[in-house]
Amino acid sequence: MALLKVFVSSTCYDLGMVRAELRNFISNLGHEPVMSDYNDILFDPKDHTHESCIKEIPNSDAVILIIGSRFGGKAIPKAISGVDIEKMKIISKHSKMLDNPENISITQLEILKAIDANIPIFTFVDTRVLHDHLFYEKNKDKGIIDSIEFPSIERKDTAVYIFEFINFLRFRSKNNSISEFSKISDIEEFLKKQWSALLQRLLFEQRGHKNELKRIQNLSEELKDIKSLVLSSISSTQAKEIGRGVLKYRRLIDFLLTFNHQNIRVLLTQDFDWQKLLTELEIQEVKILNLNSRYRPFLYLIRNDNTFYEYRLPVTNLTRFANEWNSFKTLTYEVKTEIINAISENEQHSMASLRFHQQDFDEFMQEFEERQSLSSTSTTTTISRTTLNEQAEDEDESEEYTNSVNDRQ
Repeated sequence: MALLKVFVSSTCYDLGMVRAELRNFISNLGHEPVMSDYNDILFDPKDHTHESCIKEIPNSDAVILIIGSRFGGKAIPKAISGVDIEKMKIISKHSKMLDNPENISITQLEILKAIDANIPIFTFVDTRVLHDHLFYEKNKDKGIIDSIEFPSIERKDTAVYIFEFINFLRFRSKNNSISEFSKISDIEEFLKKQWSALLQRLLFEQRGHKNELKRIQNLSEELKDIKSLVLSSISSTQAKEIGRGVLKYRRLIDFLLTFNHQNIRVLLTQDFDWQKLLTELEIQEVKILNLNSRYRPFLYLIRNDNTFYEYRLPVTNLTRFANEWNSFKTLTYEVKTEIINAISENEQHSMASLRFHQQDFDEFMQEFEERQSLSSTSTTTTISRTTLNEQAEDEDESEEYTNSVNDRQ
């Protein structure tokens, strides 16, 4: 049986004892702790240790974040590029820490990756740090912060980065709970209650889900009975065929009626094959393109004048429509006409799924490629600037980058 994997993210030197006790706590609960200082992470020889830590996050079921007195080493640019920073900026009302991504620590980057992967995060902040954070919030706009040394922060120049990271977490739209701790038992008690409550909710939701599935099955059976009753009440054979056709071909006809063609209804009564039908609808080419890796492919039907339709539902639907058309075209003219009339009377066609663009398709693609190119150039510039800053940082604090453990201190 697979164990619940709990990733512990924090600096190490100042929180070594907390991490050790927390490891025992997680193990005693029957879960699997994942901690870099205990070599629970695969440090792939092909990758920097920062990249290895980031790649491990999506394999975890939950993340525990502990914020103490140290900031830790800054993440390398290549690891930072593995997180969508622009996406992170829109999930919190306070994203000042992301204005200069080259200053993100490896611990902070792990949390950003966890957010991106939609993994639950349990955040704990040292009581002393929270006390100083409150003082920081009240005075940060008075021009005196740079001259203040906060007792809870080990290095004066890292205080702003730590406090702004806390702000980023506090002002997220969800999963923004932050708990303070002064001893390990504070963390343990909180996690016991929270994990127990989550398990209780899961069991409750499973019961509700089973009941909902049963209701849906019953409704489905009732709909089948109603359909059978309606069809059986129709006396003539042709009327039954029309009734069955309306149910069977509704999505196909609804789709075809959205095309801009003055004789669309006449075309739908013909016995063309599918390819001939598309030709008559003035479609010269069908393209399936994945313009954005985060979304499913879109289907484009390009007209003879190079304007186009964009289909936003699963592209496999087109194959289904082709198969249904091969069946529909064999019906008699009278039956097809009645089916088309019955479906068209609804007047709620698939305009949301089939969208017409009064734009040249080649121009559309060129504009998209230009936008992608600008986005890529912006990313490259940011990374280049980050690299320069990282080189300067290496000269000043080379000991911060000795190995994976020191990087997290």
